Amino acid sequence: MPDCGRIAVQQTSASLAHVRVGVRRETVGPALHHRGMTQGSSAISSGSPSSGSQSSSLLSSGQPAVDPPPSDESAAGVATEQLSRAELEERLAGYRGELTGYCYRMLGSPFEAEDAVQDTMVRAWRALDRFEGRSSLRTWLYRIATNVCTDALAGRTRRARPVDLTGPSAPTDAVPAPLPEATWVLPAPDAAVLSGGAAGGPIDPADQAVARESVRLALVVALQRLAPRQRAVLILREVLGWPAAETAQLLDTTVASVNSALQRARATLAASDVTASDPLRPADDQQRDLLARYVTAFESYDMTALTALLRDDATLTMPPLEMWMRGPQDIVGFMLGHGAVCRDSRLVPSLANGSPAFGQYHRAAPGEAELRAAVTGSEVRPLPAEALDGGYVPWSLIVIDVTDGKIAGLHHFLDTDRLFPLFGLPPYLPA
Repeated sequence: MPDCGRIAVQQTSASLAHVRVGVRRETVGPALHHRGMTQGSSAISSGSPSSGSQSSSLLSSGQPAVDPPPSDESAAGVATEQLSRAELEERLAGYRGELTGYCYRMLGSPFEAEDAVQDTMVRAWRALDRFEGRSSLRTWLYRIATNVCTDALAGRTRRARPVDLTGPSAPTDAVPAPLPEATWVLPAPDAAVLSGGAAGGPIDPADQAVARESVRLALVVALQRLAPRQRAVLILREVLGWPAAETAQLLDTTVASVNSALQRARATLAASDVTASDPLRPADDQQRDLLARYVTAFESYDMTALTALLRDDATLTMPPLEMWMRGPQDIVGFMLGHGAVCRDSRLVPSLANGSPAFGQYHRAAPGEAELRAAVTGSEVRPLPAEALDGGYVPWSLIVIDVTDGKIAGLHHFLDTDRLFPLFGLPPYLPA
């Protein structure tokens, strides 16, 4: 099984200089099966090709609608001509998880990543009759996925965070109209974009920790600042561990061009404001205590207790709203004003982007459906009768950044209609 690799992050006080990842390059067997995009599933995000694999052209002019399979020899190539079409389909599905992790880093949206992987599988399925088994199936699939992601990125505005679009708001500022979903980098369940062990089995805790770093929201945002080719090069080379020569063959370019693109990508990341955060350590008593105190403070709406948990430069964001707050005073001021809708909430733990996360439910009130539609820009949808009978309804998915033992970021994603099913969170909580 491929591991996630070792990440060494070199930082200045306010920037991520670069990420280096080394990946042990082994093959993935056919025992892997289709993983869905839910929190209860398992997925693989490392995708280094086997030694000696090559790939035919990427991004060349006159690219066919269905990418032709490569004709190279590969140590990881399987004798696919000896497999039935059903067995080949199962083998294709086995790569769905790791491709999802790759496409998510490229696109910044779990929903777009899921669509891109589906498109990749459709293209591959249509071309299977021409796949002669002399090459790595993984290499071929990554080539198709790279083309799909590059097509999706063409001519569009990059996804971002509220802090990238405007300065901090005052707690009393009017709540703005929501911006379209395509504006934002969206969270993804850990199980959809992080690596598992063999056939979804256990993985070394150290490898799991560095894997979480590679999908942190701030790093995924930083990746969106790169041109598509630089983005692909950085992910393939330094997240997934592909050698420069194989990356160059995949992208139909030279090793020198790959190295140049990698240097430019590193420089862009170094100039960005990606700051370090503490890795998620489920067995760490201090981190568990911090999160338990946060849950208690939030559910009891004890703003004094919450303030004690926040860093002086902590931020509160609320996509799809553009407004955001900086500092405990303004965060608390907002939560006691416009944000008072969060009173009487219940939190359900989850994991997102290698970070602690919570599904936030608040007690349903008259006009709840209309309020939810107003802040998310969605249609008014009736709520379950059980939820209206004193129950709790979804309000946000909260992703938490922890730095130096305190909370550095509270990211409330309000599109619960799409995110809660993705994370396997219940549609409501009973009274």
